[in-house]
Amino acid sequence: MSDQTDPKPQEVLSEDEKKVADAKERASKAYDASQIEKLEGLDGVRKRPDMYIGDTAERGLHHCVFEVIDNSVDEALAGFCSKILITVHADGSISIEDDGRGIPVDMHPKFKMPALELVLTNLHAGGKFGKGAYQVSGGLHGVGAKCVNAVSEWFEAEVKRDGQVYHMRFERGKTVSKMTVIGKAKTTGTKITFKPDPEIFTATREFKWDVLANRFRELAFLNAGLDITLKDERVEKTETFKYKGGISEFVQHLSKNKDPLHAKPIYLNKEKDGIVAEVAIQYNEGYNEQVFAYANSIHNIEGGTHLSGFRSALTKAINQYSKNRELVKEKDPQITGEDVREGLIAVVSVKVPQPRFEGQTKTKLSNGEVEGIVHSIVYDGLLSFLEENPPVGKHVINKVLTAARAREAARKARETVRKGALTGGGLPGKLADCSERDPALCELYIVEGDSAGGSAKQGRDRRFQAILPIRGKLLNVEKARDDKMLANAEIRNMITACGTGFGDGDDEGGFDLNKLRYHRVVIMTDADVDGSHIRTLLLTFFYRKMPKLIENGHVYIAQPPLFKIKRKKREEYVDNEDQLNKMLIELGTEDAKLVRLKDNKEFSSKQLIEILDTLAELDNLARSVERRGPKFEQYLQARDAKSGELPRYLVKIKEGNSESFHFFHNDKELAAFTAEQEAGMFDATETEEEGDAEKKDGGKNGNSRRIKRDELFESNEIAKMLAALGKKGFEIEHYTAQDKPLFAIIQGEAKKPEDKKELFSIGQILESVKDIGKRGIEITRFKGLGEMDSKELFETTMNPEKRKMLKVNLADAAKADEIFTILMGDEVEPRRQFIEENALNVRNLDI
Repeated sequence: MSDQTDPKPQEVLSEDEKKVADAKERASKAYDASQIEKLEGLDGVRKRPDMYIGDTAERGLHHCVFEVIDNSVDEALAGFCSKILITVHADGSISIEDDGRGIPVDMHPKFKMPALELVLTNLHAGGKFGKGAYQVSGGLHGVGAKCVNAVSEWFEAEVKRDGQVYHMRFERGKTVSKMTVIGKAKTTGTKITFKPDPEIFTATREFKWDVLANRFRELAFLNAGLDITLKDERVEKTETFKYKGGISEFVQHLSKNKDPLHAKPIYLNKEKDGIVAEVAIQYNEGYNEQVFAYANSIHNIEGGTHLSGFRSALTKAINQYSKNRELVKEKDPQITGEDVREGLIAVVSVKVPQPRFEGQTKTKLSNGEVEGIVHSIVYDGLLSFLEENPPVGKHVINKVLTAARAREAARKARETVRKGALTGGGLPGKLADCSERDPALCELYIVEGDSAGGSAKQGRDRRFQAILPIRGKLLNVEKARDDKMLANAEIRNMITACGTGFGDGDDEGGFDLNKLRYHRVVIMTDADVDGSHIRTLLLTFFYRKMPKLIENGHVYIAQPPLFKIKRKKREEYVDNEDQLNKMLIELGTEDAKLVRLKDNKEFSSKQLIEILDTLAELDNLARSVERRGPKFEQYLQARDAKSGELPRYLVKIKEGNSESFHFFHNDKELAAFTAEQEAGMFDATETEEEGDAEKKDGGKNGNSRRIKRDELFESNEIAKMLAALGKKGFEIEHYTAQDKPLFAIIQGEAKKPEDKKELFSIGQILESVKDIGKRGIEITRFKGLGEMDSKELFETTMNPEKRKMLKVNLADAAKADEIFTILMGDEVEPRRQFIEENALNVRNLDI
C-alpha cells in the first residue's frame, strides 16, 4: 500500500475569476524596480509642496518668508546678528537681509561644491542637526531655505564674507549662475531674494504688509534688542520693530488698551537642563484669556508641552497661594483652570536645543521634557513672586474668585442652552432651517434685520441654506461675562442654532466642534456703518466665545456687491472700487478703437484690454526703477543691443555734486567693473551711513566719492511686459512721448472731431480709454441688503456658483485681540485714536 495521497483535482475557475487572476499576474510583473521613482534634488518639494510649506495659498506664501527669516533669527540667537531688513519689491519678489556671519562659501570637503550651494539645493543639509554651529535654532529640519528655493520662479543668494560679496542665482531649485564674486564688503551677512513661482502659487503671489509686519513685530518682542525693518517698495512704506524689554514689553503691548490689575508684568526667566524658559504674565479687568506660546521664536499656534506645563503650574500655584494665605472660604467654589485664566495675558517662550515639532510648519511643540521644566519654573517662580508681593497676590485671587462665582452662576444657563442645542428640539423659532442633514453641506446665514432676513429666506436654496435673522444691536461680549451673555436672546439663538455650545473647547462640557450643525456660518450684513458695527459685534462673539469655529475655518463674511453698473441694456454688479476701475476700462474698450497711425492697424477689443493690463503693470515697475535714481528711459536704453537683455544691476556713483549711473546685465560684467574701482564697492546697507558711504579719492581733487550698488529685481518682469507689447507690434521707444502722433483712439463712428484723439506715446492709451468708459453709464451704490429683491440677493451674494465670501482666519491672534479690545472695550481714548488714524483708509463710508 502506497503512502502517497491522490493528487487534488485542479480547481476550475470561471471566466471572471480568470480575468482577475490574469490582471493580478500582469500587475505583479509590472511592479518592479523600474517603477520606483527617485526625485532628484528639490523635485520632490515641487511635486508635493504642501508637505513642506503647509499649502500653496496665502499661508504657504508667507510661510516661505518666515522660513528664511528664521535662519536670520537663529543667527541672532547665536549672538551674531543684530539687524534684519526685509524688502518687498515692486515686481512681487522679496528680500531678507541680515548682518550675521554669512552662509559659508568655502568648498565642502565631501560634496565638492560651495557650502552656499549645498545648503540651498540639498534637502537636510545645514548646520542645525548637531550642536555645532547653533546651540538653539528654529530651523532644524534642514529643509527651510532650500524648499523656498524649490518653489520660487527664481531665487538669489548674496553673501558678504571675508571682505567679498558672493552671488548665486537659482531658477525653480536649479543652479543657473555659479557662485561669483561681484564686489567687496566691509561687513558680513546674508541676503536672500526670491519670487514665488506662479506654477506653485496659483491662488495668490501677493505678500501682505499686515501678515509680514505682525510676524516681525512678534519676533522683535521675542528677541530683545533685535532690529527688524520691513520696507515695501510697492507703496513706499517702512516700519522698524525693536524692543529692549522683550516679552515683558510684549505683554504690556497686548495690555495697552486694557485695565491691568498690576502695573508691571510678572516676569520669570530660568534655565534648566539646557532649556531656557521665559514667561511674562499680567492680569487685567477683562474676561478673556490670551496666552501665546513660542519655541525658539516660532509661534506654536496649537500650543504644545510648554503651554500645558504653564497652564497646570498657573492653576496649581494660585490654588496653593490662596490656601497658604487662607483667602478662599468654604462657601466659595473650587478654583479651576478656567477661573485662573480669566483676564490673563501671558507669553511663554522657550529655547530648546533639540526641539521636536508636529509637522514642518511647527504648529505644536512635542518635547515631553519641556512640560515638566516649564511647570517647575512657573510654579516655583509665580508662588515666590506672589508671596513677596501680597498686594498683587490679593488682586489676583479676588479676580479669580469673582470668575469662579460667575462661572457657577452661568453653569445653569449654559446647560439649558446646550441641552436645547444638542437635542434639536429647542431650535430658535426665527431659524429657517434647511432640509439637508449632512453638516458638511449646510450653511447658516446670520442676517441683519427681519427685512433682509425675509429676502434671504425667499431667495435661498432651501436644501442646504438656513437663515437666522438677528434684530437690533447684538450684546458686546467683550464687556460681558457668560451669565450676562446667555441672558441675551439673539446670542442664545446663535449658540443653539450652531449646536456646539461655547467656550474654547479645552474645558469639560464646553464647546464641541463635532456637534456643529452647519460647516459654513456666514455673516451677512449691510455695507453701511450699522452693518459694519453688527458685523464687528458678531466677529467679537465668535472670536471670544467660539474661537474654534474661526480656527477651523467655519466662519465666513458674505460679500454683497457695492455697485450696480448700467449702460444701455447691460447690467453688472461690482464688488469694490478696483473692480469699478476695471469695468470702466472694459466699457471704454467696447466703444473705443485703437489705431496705429503708421500702418492704420486697428486693434480688437480683446487685444486692447490685454494691452491696457500690460501697460498698467509696466507703469508700476517703471516707477520702482525710477525711485532708485535713473529715468526709465535711461534703463531701457541700456538694453543689450544684440540680445535685448535688460540690466540686472545699477551702480550709482556720486562725486561732489555730479551723479552717474552704470548698468550691468550679469554678475560677470559687474565683477569686472568692481575690479576697476579703486575705492571698492559698497552695498546698500553700508551706504546708508554717510560715514561708511563717502571716501576721499586720495586727495586728487578733494571731492567725496560715494558708490552704491542696487540689484534691479524688476528686470525679469519688465522684460516679460516688453515682450508681450512687442508681440503686438509696439516699439519700446514709443513708451515715451514723440514729436508726431503714434496712435489714435476713435470712439464709435467718429462722426465728430472730438470722437478721434491722437496720442503721442504708449503711456497715453490707458487714461484715454478710461475717459471713454465713464461716458453714459449709470452707477448705483448698494447700502443695504434690503435694497435688493430676493432674486438679486441670491444671484449676487448667496448663489454658490457666483458669490464671493471671505473666510475669517487668525493670521495674527495678537493683532486680532488688540483690534477687538480697541473697538469693543471700555477704553474710549484708544478707540478715538484708532478711528482718527484709520479714517482716511476706510473703504465704505456711510454719509
